[in-house]
Amino acid sequence: MRLGLSTPIVVQVPGIASPWEATAGPEDLTRIARAADELGFDHLTCADHVGVPAAAATVRGATYWDPLATLSYLAAHTTRIRLATSVLVLGYHHPLALAKSYGTLDRLSNGRVVLGVGVGSLAEEFALLGAAWEDRGALADAALTRLRRAWGRREVEDFVVEPHAVRTTVPIWVGGRTRRSLRRAVTLGTGWVPFGLKADQIAELLATVTVPEGFDIVLSPGAPLDPQGDEADSLRRLTALRDAGATHLTCTVRANDAGHYCEQLAALRELVDRELL
Repeated sequence: MRLGLSTPIVVQVPGIASPWEATAGPEDLTRIARAADELGFDHLTCADHVGVPAAAATVRGATYWDPLATLSYLAAHTTRIRLATSVLVLGYHHPLALAKSYGTLDRLSNGRVVLGVGVGSLAEEFALLGAAWEDRGALADAALTRLRRAWGRREVEDFVVEPHAVRTTVPIWVGGRTRRSLRRAVTLGTGWVPFGLKADQIAELLATVTVPEGFDIVLSPGAPLDPQGDEADSLRRLTALRDAGATHLTCTVRANDAGHYCEQLAALRELVDRELL
């Protein structure tokens, strides 16, 4: 089971983000990403929203740094940790444009890109971008198929795509909370990233499919952990995810500032290594 980081600062969801993140900047972000890299975390994440409807911002948050710009910046400040979109909304992007832009990032980072993708759930944002809301599931499936065929290839559909990713395969984690999203992940992806579900609900859904060998199940506690202040609670929540079938954990921690955040990451790393691996 691998330990990853739900990157603070770049996504600020009410109830999860700490107050200090509102005024944090690139130096704080770099410090945390480097700490996670040095501690052996598997991946860090960045989400994909161009604009959040004002009526939804109180629940979803309003701060979403651009994933391509952010992950490119973090690639230059780290050496090993993987760079995961969590998640790209497929309907907002042309699949060949994704193969070019994130393929370039894959080359710049020496093969560290993980593509987390999803169907999307904000009708207002689809309208803002002129993207098709109706049949978005079927359209996402078609885009994902096309993206997989294009990834890491120089010639695609009679066009040269240069530069491109360093290999023709890429981890693709499909987001969602439904049985359909899980089926999409099993048939078109290499992993599943559910959200908003309890551990027992995740286990029930996983029991309905035959999980392929090597398939990634990327789970999150859903709330910040406090490994220094409440180790027992952190361990309980992480153990429940492991028992539900997690192969990867994507966690965030409570902190007072960037320095404290790094200390909490070290404590989380030690806890997972000691009790769960």
